[in-house]
Amino acid sequence: MSTVAVVTDSTADLPAALADRVHVVPLEVRLGSRVVRDGVDIGPGELSAAIADRRLHVQTSRPTPEAFAELYRSLLDSGASEVVSVHLSRELSGTWDAARLAAQEVDAGRVRVVDSRAMGMGLGFAVLAASRAALSGAPAALVEEAAAAVAARCRVIFSVDELDRLRRGGRIGAAAALLGTVLAVKPLLHLVDGRITVLEKVRTAARATQRLVEHAVEAAGECADLAVHHLGVPERAADLAARLRERLPGSPEPVVSEISAVIGAHVGNGALGVVVVPRSAPPQSA
Repeated sequence: MSTVAVVTDSTADLPAALADRVHVVPLEVRLGSRVVRDGVDIGPGELSAAIADRRLHVQTSRPTPEAFAELYRSLLDSGASEVVSVHLSRELSGTWDAARLAAQEVDAGRVRVVDSRAMGMGLGFAVLAASRAALSGAPAALVEEAAAAVAARCRVIFSVDELDRLRRGGRIGAAAALLGTVLAVKPLLHLVDGRITVLEKVRTAARATQRLVEHAVEAAGECADLAVHHLGVPERAADLAARLRERLPGSPEPVVSEISAVIGAHVGNGALGVVVVPRSAPPQSA
């Protein structure tokens, strides 16, 4: 039986209870002159305070190829037959590319790198599918396939209070940012082929929540894995999760969490989003 190790990065937002046997490489966040590791040295609470301080410049950076290479070597030396490394969309970060360079350096035949074309639990659900396949003894090709299949079905939809952070970070075009600031519009955003694009225009936070529910229900079909992400707005996240439970009673309980520091640094306080991965069949009873 093969032993495949699964690796991801800190933007997967995996809750601790779901992260067993997954190896996480943290991205970095720069708070002024201080550099911290996402999910290790900083959490959402400290990040929210840092973002609120307009005098503090918040930046992010990918892990180095050396960080990935060190982990890959360690896993292979410890008995893993192969490694499947699943990451944040390459359209949003250089993380995937750093992992790819490390795989080439270590052993391209034994390390597979997957672009989830997602973020948050959009990435997280793909990682969990890979982990389940690996734990079942599946070979690396099938572990990679399991992650890619979930990523292909995933929808990531979110709203933000301001678009300027996404514009300054190069994650969304200047025209879309102008739409949100000059016209006082709060666009709903989503990922298309791994890129952030405008889905529709709304004018209030209440309307944004309503439309997040409606889009999620439409995407889910009869049953889906669901996640609700937020930064600094737990009440709105709880409300969104409750509405999803009501509208999608046949789906598993939504995963509710604050987003990683790296993603939070770009979307800012007040961000609220939903991740939907439709299932082909209802979940089995425990």
